[in-house]
Amino acid sequence: MLPPIVRLKAALNGGRPPGAHPGLPCTPADLATSAQAAVAAGAEAVHLHPRAASGAESLDAADVGAAVAAVRRACPATPIGVTTGLWITGGDAEARRRAIAGWAGLERHLRPDFASVNVSEPGFTALVGILDELGVAVEAGVWSVADADALSIAGRVPRVLVEVMGPDSDDPEAILARLDEAGVPGERLLHGEGERCWPMVALAGRLGLPTRIGLEDTLTGPDGAPVPGNAALVHLALSVWSAAAG
Repeated sequence: MLPPIVRLKAALNGGRPPGAHPGLPCTPADLATSAQAAVAAGAEAVHLHPRAASGAESLDAADVGAAVAAVRRACPATPIGVTTGLWITGGDAEARRRAIAGWAGLERHLRPDFASVNVSEPGFTALVGILDELGVAVEAGVWSVADADALSIAGRVPRVLVEVMGPDSDDPEAILARLDEAGVPGERLLHGEGERCWPMVALAGRLGLPTRIGLEDTLTGPDGAPVPGNAALVHLALSVWSAAAG
């Protein structure tokens, strides 16, 4: 069973290229160090994008297993999640399916505890089924009211990520309302990226929902100043969340 997140998950690296930020972790060792610092700062779970030796994002079992193993050694009690972003296989849903099905060859402790799957991407339902067989919980990425409607048909997931990516995104409260109207079960986690990142952290606090922060989402604090790494972002996000929560 996927443990609930009360306040915050740390998104350690995302799809940013190596060198995009001095503190961006890409190798398994760097991910482990960054995860440990983020958890010490108050993160309750971590989300990461495993990398190949080249630094490119990877869904291959060997790369996923190496990243998960390193982070699990550093943070043995912390739930670990990974991406399943379709862009990693160049938009090829079948190649993504094959790569993730290959995780069956990993020992259970080398598989992630959960994986994020975007509802709008082709192959969502099939991928949820594969992850269920692997014992990997699903976080459904919902970017719009239309995604919320699609998820109401697709089935149950333990966590729904309401993700606000840019200025033209649907209103997050409208998405949340549609999820409730459609009877979609599961924990809600609200977050944004770029300029929408910090407003979404504050909104999550006001609504009493968990949120996400990390170098995947932003390289700066709420005042626009650069940050040294994920632990600093966790500290700042907990402060913003708590202030908004009152």
